Amino acid sequence: MKDWRFWLAEQRGTLTAFAIFVVMFTFYVMNHPAGFTPNVVQTAANKGVLLALVAMAQTFVVLTAGIDLSVGMVFILCNCLASYVVVGSPLMVVGGVVAVILTGAVCGAINAAIVIVGRLQPIVATIASGAVFFGVALWIRPFPGSDPGFASDFADALTGKVFGIVPASLIFLAVAVLVIWIPFRRSVLGRTVYASGSSEVAAYMSGMPLKRAKFLAYVLSGVFASFAGLYLTFFTYSGEASAANGNTYTLYSIAAVVLGGVSLFGGRGSAVGAIFGALAFRAIGDLLFVFEIDPLWQPLFQGVVLLLAVSIGSARLFQVRNRLDLFG
Repeated sequence: MKDWRFWLAEQRGTLTAFAIFVVMFTFYVMNHPAGFTPNVVQTAANKGVLLALVAMAQTFVVLTAGIDLSVGMVFILCNCLASYVVVGSPLMVVGGVVAVILTGAVCGAINAAIVIVGRLQPIVATIASGAVFFGVALWIRPFPGSDPGFASDFADALTGKVFGIVPASLIFLAVAVLVIWIPFRRSVLGRTVYASGSSEVAAYMSGMPLKRAKFLAYVLSGVFASFAGLYLTFFTYSGEASAANGNTYTLYSIAAVVLGGVSLFGGRGSAVGAIFGALAFRAIGDLLFVFEIDPLWQPLFQGVVLLLAVSIGSARLFQVRNRLDLFG
């Protein structure tokens, strides 16, 4: 197989998600009353980036053939914490942001410890840990709100437009991909994550550092969930311990991951695909709004999309005669 054909086969999921996003977003701006303007793009980008960050968090775990049902609760916990600590002088704001990111990393490390040391199934471990994380969020922020000294200027800078055109949130997302995802993907631990998802036994027999790779995957999942929590705080200027939001973003992150071509069986896909999957999923929601679909019916349509996404991601199982074909 020629190199370009191999690359095309490897990136098929990402390219499909990108195509879906382009089509959906084109229909959206064509039917939006304001058309294709910087403000419309900024609004769509801010909503899309929020889900994209949670989807990236989910991707790291799904690549190991696991699933993280606590990612939405880590997202909510970091949102509540940020509403308290991202305050004051520039130095204090930086310290608050670091504290939130470290909190997300600790949550990921806890999940990793339960899965790796406790040897529990990820889906069971993260359901339990997610309940704990939500309890902590509710303790931190029993009522919606924020500290009076919240750094609104800093929030505006990270959610506004650069040069009056490019959404700052998209720039942050691109930097996160360049600085974190690409080095991870090319590292030994990153390749081990893929190998673990493809065949953990084969990876172990090859002497790959499975425990360290899984630990890093869960920690990075927590870090990206903390990024999303920070951005939610920047958008709303407040924190809210909302179980509904946490559960919704968890489910939507799974849909985005599958739409982006990441296999639920592990070992296949990329965070870039998950980003386009998230943007496409958000564009579908925006289309429902533009076409004035009754709000009572919108969850039904989004639920159908979620069901189709998961079904598509599992469809290959019925065509497989040998499990190795899943990763071929």
